[in-house]
Amino acid sequence: MVEARTHLIIPDTQAKHGVPTDHLRWIGNYIVERKPDVVVHLGDHADMPSLSSYDVGKRDFEGRRYSTDIEAANQAFDILNAPLHAYNEHRRAMKEKKYKPRRVLILGNHEARIDRAANDDAKLTGLISIDDLNYADHGWEVIPFLKPIEIDGVWYAHYYANPMNGRPMGGAAAARLKTIGHTFVMGHQQTLDYAVRFLSNGQQQFGLVAGACYLHDEDYKGPQGNAHWRGVIVLHQVEGGAADPMFVSLNYLCRRYEGVDLSTFMADRSL
Repeated sequence: MVEARTHLIIPDTQAKHGVPTDHLRWIGNYIVERKPDVVVHLGDHADMPSLSSYDVGKRDFEGRRYSTDIEAANQAFDILNAPLHAYNEHRRAMKEKKYKPRRVLILGNHEARIDRAANDDAKLTGLISIDDLNYADHGWEVIPFLKPIEIDGVWYAHYYANPMNGRPMGGAAAARLKTIGHTFVMGHQQTLDYAVRFLSNGQQQFGLVAGACYLHDEDYKGPQGNAHWRGVIVLHQVEGGAADPMFVSLNYLCRRYEGVDLSTFMADRSL
């Protein structure tokens, strides 16, 4: 009998210059500790504020640089991957088997800003590229923006688009599950929404929307808009589109690897 597998899901990390990255080290350590079979990053690791079309002309847009965005994203990705590299280096030295989970990163709309900028300005063709990001260098499979990928019956995408207008599908997870018609996981939206349904043939399907895994607050969301869940999700017993989810908050990871709750850690960090 084939044993059901475990997936670990990392929602949008939105790395950029000047934001804390401690949580990426916690997640990297947690991956090594839990040893899931599959790790899926839902995209928008690189925030790419220099290519934001929404902020052009605003005062805080001044001074943004593409090279700074790439450097910040790559350094943050180094932090996320460092625990696995260190663990496997130790295993190699001890002549023991390395831990090699399948690692998949689905490009998000923030990373897609790179291709859009190159397409909109011919002078940038060949000068900027998704390849400037170090995802593949760390051994991750890189999936194009909006291309769903199926793993063990679970369909992953950065988001599912409304076929009529191309914009992200809205509504609660239960409604999206009914529309999409199969088990899905998506990021993009700074929320945590989960729905499960059982079909008459006994099959289980679920829908999961989780789009925030970072420590900073986004100014554009305001004080109330930043009050949302942040963390990773572990899917146990993944098989045929069914799974048992476990929600692991950044507060839990902070307590596990720093020994204090997240609010205390961030207050001490700012001193």
